[in-house]
Amino acid sequence: MDIKQLLHNAIIKAAQQAIADGAFHAEELPAVVLEVPPQKEFGDYATNFALQAARAARTKPRAIAEALVARLNETWLTKAEIAGPGFINFYLKSDWLYDMLAAILTQGETYGNTTAGAGQRVQVEYVSANPTGPLHVGHGRGAAVGSALVNLLKAAGYDVQSEYYINDAGNQIDNLAASVNARYLELLGQTAEFPADGYHGRDIIDTAQRIIDHDGDKYLHMDAAERLAIFKELALQEKLAALKEDLQAFNVDFDVWFSERTLHQSGAIAQTCKLLQANGTMYEQDGALWLKSTCYGDDKDRVVIRDNGIPTYLAADIAYHRDKAERGFDTLINIWGADHHGYICRVKAAMAALGYNSDMLEVLVLQMVSLYQNGELVKMSKRTGQSVTLTELIEEVGRDAARFFFIMRSIDSQLDFDLDLAKSRSNENPVYYIQYAHARIASIFRQAAEAGIDGRWEKTELSVLTTPFEIDLIKKMGGYPEEIAFAAADRAPHRIARYAHDLATLFHSFYNQCRIVGVEPELAAARLALVTAVQTTIRHALTLLGIDAPEKM
Repeated sequence: MDIKQLLHNAIIKAAQQAIADGAFHAEELPAVVLEVPPQKEFGDYATNFALQAARAARTKPRAIAEALVARLNETWLTKAEIAGPGFINFYLKSDWLYDMLAAILTQGETYGNTTAGAGQRVQVEYVSANPTGPLHVGHGRGAAVGSALVNLLKAAGYDVQSEYYINDAGNQIDNLAASVNARYLELLGQTAEFPADGYHGRDIIDTAQRIIDHDGDKYLHMDAAERLAIFKELALQEKLAALKEDLQAFNVDFDVWFSERTLHQSGAIAQTCKLLQANGTMYEQDGALWLKSTCYGDDKDRVVIRDNGIPTYLAADIAYHRDKAERGFDTLINIWGADHHGYICRVKAAMAALGYNSDMLEVLVLQMVSLYQNGELVKMSKRTGQSVTLTELIEEVGRDAARFFFIMRSIDSQLDFDLDLAKSRSNENPVYYIQYAHARIASIFRQAAEAGIDGRWEKTELSVLTTPFEIDLIKKMGGYPEEIAFAAADRAPHRIARYAHDLATLFHSFYNQCRIVGVEPELAAARLALVTAVQTTIRHALTLLGIDAPEKM
């Protein structure tokens, strides 16, 4: 059990004892919130528990704080002091620091993993871009954040499944086929009218050329409808394969690839509509079927099946989310782009209409990404004149930098991606700064081995680590499992990016002030043990973010 959990339990125990003794009365105790004070003279941890309990107890906060402090007699506690109107500052004995460092070293590569989410089944669906062309930088942010969130939830003990919803039915796929068809005819010297809603990317021309390279003019004199049907399948297979390849190159894999077509082919959409009609949440008007979404917070009812019998996009989404819910997940997390914000309410309404708790669906909305180079906004690809693709971004700055920059800000905020900074090999580049800390520790190990310093920590006296630089590192690492638990609960992988940068900063300060090779053997061994723990923690954090932890740079 870590020190914060011990302190948490001690506060609850003291509060319960104070209530039993009649010092104050409270039907329900508030949550215990522990924070590290901004200044070291205010102790190792502080809590506002007494202030939070004051209203329910109808007692002055300071009186509650005095009652708690009087009943705190833990052996690992040096003292507890009351500050201001009722804050309590805790000063811990130094032994807990060394016990914690030993625990970190013992756990090794698994340090940071928690059981906070044990017993909870979560599905995370993300990216889900139409398979009609290459992924662009906006998809890249969703891919980086989504995959990091999956890793984070797993580290926090959740049972997680990742999923990609393939939009392989509907108008966008018909337009893909028509676009490839037009380019195919053009390349063969035929006159062709390009579809109004067609795709103009260079990749469509490339697809048409590959068809010609493989089959020549085999399809030229075929019936147009038959040719379009063939091109639809050829183009879809190619685009989907390219999309999967791009994602794998970005360190993104999915457990499930769910095809929208299966919802149409299996009758799932029709079955779902019958269910909604049967429970009275869907009605017919003017030949169309409407969802009573206004009954569940939407601003208007929504058409599910048009008057011509063709399902809307919402129809497939309702059936899809019903399918998800039936698979037994406790929570469904969707990561959508900002342009889908208005769609959230209707999908939640549909889930409620189906009889599910709409709160089981969490939609995380990604804000836009803007690329900057030389201080100027980059709007188009230099290569194609179209949107900058994820592949082009990776070629420009590298996979690790691209992932880190996408993840390092909360998804609630628009991201200004500085291409020049992402490419730089300097301390101003945050991912370089963190990776350099990991590589620098690897260099320390090599130097220590050359100097004959024993790298085994089990018999090392850790209590010789007394400088502020060493103590700060141990304290920071001690809070890592809790950081993972909080970041997972908040669906906030950017917290891990920030934590890794903070830990790297503390390490670089330590490195500049504390030698390992050339000091007395006992201290050298202890410091080597310390940086072993630091490297392990940094590597764990980088792995969660889907980023490499290099041994050399």
